[in-house]
Amino acid sequence: MRLTFHKAKPLVIGVIHLPALPGSPNFKLTENFMTELIDFTIRNSKRLEEGGVDGIILENYHDYPFSKRVSDIKTISTLTIITHEVVKEVSIPVGINLLRNSCPEAAIIALTTGASFIRCNAFCEVIVCPEGIIEPCAREVHEVFRYFDKKVQVLADILVKHASPLHSISIEDLVRDYEERCLADAIIVTGGRTGKAPNPEFVAQVLKISRLPVLIGSGITPENVHLYKDVSGYIIGTYFKNDKGEIELEKVKKLVSIIKK
Repeated sequence: MRLTFHKAKPLVIGVIHLPALPGSPNFKLTENFMTELIDFTIRNSKRLEEGGVDGIILENYHDYPFSKRVSDIKTISTLTIITHEVVKEVSIPVGINLLRNSCPEAAIIALTTGASFIRCNAFCEVIVCPEGIIEPCAREVHEVFRYFDKKVQVLADILVKHASPLHSISIEDLVRDYEERCLADAIIVTGGRTGKAPNPEFVAQVLKISRLPVLIGSGITPENVHLYKDVSGYIIGTYFKNDKGEIELEKVKKLVSIIKK
């Protein structure tokens, strides 16, 4: 099942910030850790689906400090199992964001579990971030697609949050690279940090240039969503959560209703 982008009917994609996974510094081993992780993810996925979202992203949000690329088999295998179970339980597209920039690994997980898309933080540009200097991975992702003779959609961040570009390039040239050289399916615009909304003027500039669907990737709330009414979708994580990291159904319903109207 693919995400279908249409400005007249913008998508709402909910993010589940997963607890720390095996292999990460914050993971706490318990006797039933796998069952606990699966139950948490399915429970929150069903709340997002009931609230009316069009897709779900599973993100290893609590695995900080992140590595540039996830190579630990414990993390990859756990996320693969979790994704497989969620795909069986919901009827909407499921995606993966494997932080910090493990897009080829996320693509393999998606293709082997039935997930529909990935989010990639540095798909087509070199960035400097707390994890170091991260190089783009579009070529590796497309090699995965070629190996499997199948692809999933790639939602690619442009000037991603918690990072700065290593080299100077115009926004127009950068957007064109995402379209023509790296072959993304959609562009994500974010603010500077998690939970911070992007500058509406910058979003308008990207919309004017891009031939790809444009999504807002951070900071959306009922109070500011009207500032971004011309985009093709919204990726929402922070607003939907409560203090315990659980998805609140009423928050989902409220914001989805505002967007759909």
